Amino acid sequence: MKIEQMKTILITGCNGQLGNAIRKQSHICPSFKFLYADIDTLDLSDKAAVESFFTNHSIDYVVNCAAYTAVDKAEDEEALCYKVNCEAVKILGAASSSCGARMIHISTDYVFDGTNNRPYVETDVPCPTSVYGKTKLAGEETLLSVCPDSVIIRTSWLYSEFGANFVKTMLRLGNEREELCVIFDQTGTPTYAGDLAMAILSVINADEFVSGIYHYSNEGVCSWYDFTVKIVELAGYGCRVMPIETKDYPTRASRPQYSVLNKKRIKNIYNIEIPHWEESLRRMFPLLK
Repeated sequence: MKIEQMKTILITGCNGQLGNAIRKQSHICPSFKFLYADIDTLDLSDKAAVESFFTNHSIDYVVNCAAYTAVDKAEDEEALCYKVNCEAVKILGAASSSCGARMIHISTDYVFDGTNNRPYVETDVPCPTSVYGKTKLAGEETLLSVCPDSVIIRTSWLYSEFGANFVKTMLRLGNEREELCVIFDQTGTPTYAGDLAMAILSVINADEFVSGIYHYSNEGVCSWYDFTVKIVELAGYGCRVMPIETKDYPTRASRPQYSVLNKKRIKNIYNIEIPHWEESLRRMFPLLK
């Protein structure tokens, strides 16, 4: 009887929020071997290093969680942002394609300008307004050109128990201050990295790998103000949360004012159930202690 060889999944950017979340959930894929890489072990912008890595390992799936995500800083570091979010993606995609590996790449709601009045679907024309958004869109386009058998998942407002993120920042500030002023005229949906990790592993575990672009965030809609009110409430803090407009808090890079994502495609094709953002936030809170 022929024994099937265990398939291997490479997780790049493994020390970030999503990479850590996938590592935590990897037990749901007992038939897969996981390889974890970050900048200290594999520089994705080094073509020779990436090609050598793929030569030395038999890789069946690649989940690219690596990205330059300092949105404001990117306005002054465009070349570096492009190198990480586009050039490195091209190298990784080409290496995946050459060995027949399937790639799952994480993108962002920032590929849209945020002027919609309904949730964005995958076929909406991207129109990024920031360097970060432009480089992420370039990464999507480049990947599909060199590795068409790829899944791109756009997500938004990512947070988790790992690393630095909006939830942790609000918890720190809420514990230090009597009042928090938070933007109320930017609308989207928070995404718990643990839920996104489960969705990615569901794609890998699916009977059929259907390539293309997908949207994933938690269900529901809120502003940054609404999000903060719920964070403070769950933490039991007594500080006041005050709504302010975007113009009252200028940033180096512009943010999409409306970045709600329509998740119908990923739900239908991969049979994924998505929790509401409040439920996921509540579920994550005990993990911070």
